[in-house]
This record gives sequence, structure tokens and C-alpha cells, in this order.
Amino acid sequence: MFTGIVEEVGIIKAMKKTSHQAIQLDIAAEVVIEDVHIGDSIAVNGVCLTVTTYNEKIFTVDVMPETIKATSLNALKVQSPVNLERAMAANGRFGGHFVSGHVDGTGMITKKEAVANAIYYDIHYPSDLRSYFIKKGSVAIDGISLTIFDVKKDSIQLSLIPHTANETTLGDKGTGEVVNIECDMLLKHVHHLLQSDTTIKTPRMDKQFFMENGF
Repeated sequence: MFTGIVEEVGIIKAMKKTSHQAIQLDIAAEVVIEDVHIGDSIAVNGVCLTVTTYNEKIFTVDVMPETIKATSLNALKVQSPVNLERAMAANGRFGGHFVSGHVDGTGMITKKEAVANAIYYDIHYPSDLRSYFIKKGSVAIDGISLTIFDVKKDSIQLSLIPHTANETTLGDKGTGEVVNIECDMLLKHVHHLLQSDTTIKTPRMDKQFFMENGF
């Protein structure tokens, strides 16, 4: 489990093909390997990956073929910067929102515009994710917890403050670039529950409803 608060930007130092469509990544980092152990989870551009080896400067993760196909990791190259976050500790502040590191799909930046001290992004999303976006709701883009400012027919609008733009990879990305999208976990669970159980009915919010519930 993650929060979407990126801890640092790491650098891809090596990429090795281990089998058909599977790859191994060596990632240079400082903060996320301070207390790392083999088997720990680290989100790389919002994708939950498992640490297989590490030293004082680099940790290694394996990427399965399905993950490569379903995320933007297939666009990485040696020296590519990546957002990094360790799995959430139970004794710390929860600064973002519930992020699992399981990407729901990829989107494309279709518009980038500076407005005062913010950067506005329009990100085109796959049509099957439409139900999980609400205005002022949460979304993780490349592992970054962000607030949705507007939901359009086929895109969402986001805004980055200077700190987020400077401390993550998203500030340097432009139109045409692909990003990982993870929708809000709570919305996904509620949507699944309502879709799978036809006996659940949304109560009518009228005067009678409020009277029956003590208002």
C-alpha cells in the first residue's frame, strides 16, 4: 500500500531482458534504500515492484510481461528518471490517498498549460475508467497523488503546484507522453459492489428518508 507522495526521483541505470518480454531494472536511489530489505515493495512510476537485490546506491526489481504491457514502463530507457515511493509505514502520516501500485491503465497528456504558479494538464484516459473519476476526487498519475479539477468526456484535468512539478517526473513531461493511471481504490470498490449486487438500492433522499433516519 502506498500514499502517492513521491519520496524521490530515481534513475534507471541498467535494463536487462531476463526472458520473453520480462525485464530487470537497476535503479539508482538514495532515500528509498535507506532501510530497504529484499522482498520490500517500492512503487516505480506508480507500479508496485519487489526488490530482489540492492546495495548502497542501487536496487533491482523484476518486471513481468503483463506489467510491461499494461503500464508505461515499456517506454523506460537507461537514464530515464522515475518516481519512487516505499510502501506506507503504519506509524507515519497519511499524506495522499490509498494507492495500491496496481495500475488501471495508461493515459496520454493532451494539453499542458502554465497558469500563475500552477501547471494544468489534460490527460486522455481509457473509456472504461470513466466511472472512477469525480471532480475533486483523487487519482494517481505515475504514482503521484493528485486532485481531479475537472472531468471531461475523454480526459481529466489536473493541476500541479511548483513543489510537485519540481520533485517528481511529471513536471518535465509534455503533450504526447504516456503516464500510468491508478484510479481511487475506494471508488473502485464501491463501483464493483454496486455492479455485482443487484439487491443494493440507493435510497431516495427525500423528506421521508430523513424523517425515518432521525433528521
